[in-house]
Amino acid sequence: MTDDAPTIDTSVPHSARIWNYWLGGRDHYEVDREAGERYRAVFPGIADVARASRAFMLRTVRYLAREAGIRQFLDIGTGLPDQESTHLAAQAIAPEARVVYVDNDPLVLAHARALLTSGPPGVTDYLDADLRDPEGLLAAAGRVLDFSEPVGLILSGVLGHVTDDAEARSVVARLLAALAPGSHLSLNDGSTAFSPAFGLAQRAYNESGATPYVLRAPERIAAFFAGLEPVPPGVLPVPHWRPETNGSGPSRGFEVIGGVGRKP
Repeated sequence: MTDDAPTIDTSVPHSARIWNYWLGGRDHYEVDREAGERYRAVFPGIADVARASRAFMLRTVRYLAREAGIRQFLDIGTGLPDQESTHLAAQAIAPEARVVYVDNDPLVLAHARALLTSGPPGVTDYLDADLRDPEGLLAAAGRVLDFSEPVGLILSGVLGHVTDDAEARSVVARLLAALAPGSHLSLNDGSTAFSPAFGLAQRAYNESGATPYVLRAPERIAAFFAGLEPVPPGVLPVPHWRPETNGSGPSRGFEVIGGVGRKP
């Protein structure tokens, strides 16, 4: 990272800023709000999708810290930081947890520098790096994380940006190859399996000039877990992955498919 002020392009919508808008955040521009509302007009449930993805990610981080004993996390494609981030969930359980965030959006970088901090027992760091360069990303993350010990790899709603399935599987495999046995993958992405309107809205978004994102069938998402030991209940619509009981149960966000796998 450098100390130079990042250049933020506000002429085209950006997925991290639109996602922030759908989640009710404040870090977005008019171009992002317009794109977000066009999307919502076709698929009104998109905010539910965003919330379901974030809630699943946080549940898996808590599972990894509390039940799997993971003390290191590599969160790639983290998006804009908010009050429900990986390091807060992990360090609430294990204050000594070390968390490295990875993204390549200048606005995310600017906010991460200011907000992604942790208490003295743990470590929180941020890398400006690209998911499509796993080796470079891992080399940089290795300055903070010890890859001889298990790591929780978080890929939340990001692999859709790698639109070719073979390339996406290669990226996941190369990341996992560098991690110690006992490491876990938490992954979720959008799927068209339950909502044709979701697919229509995404196609229109991809044609807007923003970075494309591909929705995959559930079996294509499940393929990213090849070679891993599935953590029950497996790869499925994320509201059904170990829901935290609050009296209401899972109700929305079934367009997101995800799971957790353990590297043997």
